[in-house]
Amino acid sequence: MFLATHQEKTGSKGKPVKSNITDPDSAKMTTSKGTIQGYNVIAINDDKHQVILQAHTWGSVGEQQTLQPAIEQLYQQVDKLNATKNNNDKAQEATTKFTADSGFNSEDNLVFMASSGFDTYIADTQFRSRDPLFKESETYHTEKEKRRLKRRNGKPRLFTSQDFHYDKNKQTCRCPAGNLMWCSGNNVKSNNKKYTRFGGYLKDCKTCPLQEQCMRKSPTERGRQVQFLNDESRKRLSYSDKMKIKIDSPMGRRQYSKRLGCIEPVFGNITTNKGMNKLTLRGQVKVNAQWQLYCLIHNIEKLQNTMH
Repeated sequence: MFLATHQEKTGSKGKPVKSNITDPDSAKMTTSKGTIQGYNVIAINDDKHQVILQAHTWGSVGEQQTLQPAIEQLYQQVDKLNATKNNNDKAQEATTKFTADSGFNSEDNLVFMASSGFDTYIADTQFRSRDPLFKESETYHTEKEKRRLKRRNGKPRLFTSQDFHYDKNKQTCRCPAGNLMWCSGNNVKSNNKKYTRFGGYLKDCKTCPLQEQCMRKSPTERGRQVQFLNDESRKRLSYSDKMKIKIDSPMGRRQYSKRLGCIEPVFGNITTNKGMNKLTLRGQVKVNAQWQLYCLIHNIEKLQNTMH
């Protein structure tokens, strides 16, 4: 009966996702308290009064696939208020600044936001590591290392492509242990980009003293694989590259720094002051109604404080 009444859920990559029989609309999520079956709650608010303009729940693990429908719902909310019918409001919309954290960063989302009319600032996962203030902060690196060790249960950091010694002129590559690797392809396509790919010799990887830090499992069929972006692909900047340049600028960092004081107090008020630290209902319709009711209470409180 369950399979007959519910359609198969698909993830962001179009592959089938396991559903929970008691709540097929929810998704399996990994949190600080373990893996739970739940929902992602999304809210968009203004920075001046912290009034929530759009709120919705999504039965998906990643936040990336929730941005576009959230923005479309925001436009519908504005249309109901007849705000977009006024030419003055349209002119103001073009200067509206929109910020979101790294969970919403993807090439598709940045392409979508580029045509939205918003001045968008969405950080990537490496944003902090490029910030000079954080780069020189001992506290930041200490806490980052603590979180990393906790996620990996104390295991060392795995080597990335930056740890390999790649000579693009000679087209050679050596691994962190100093072993020469063989070139398995010069123009390997991946995500619409071209890479030069290298592979480690199996005999070297099997006896390498750095194996634990280089590979997740002991090699049996092939050695470590690593790839480097070709120069030809770098000539055409992607929207992700453009966003990195924009958000790394002094103006970009200043605008993005306002996000913390804009949205975090809203979630803090609802989860802590209002006591909604978890959803208590099941099903997309009921869960969404519960979240929006709490957001409504938050807005009433904000409007009341504004009037005094």
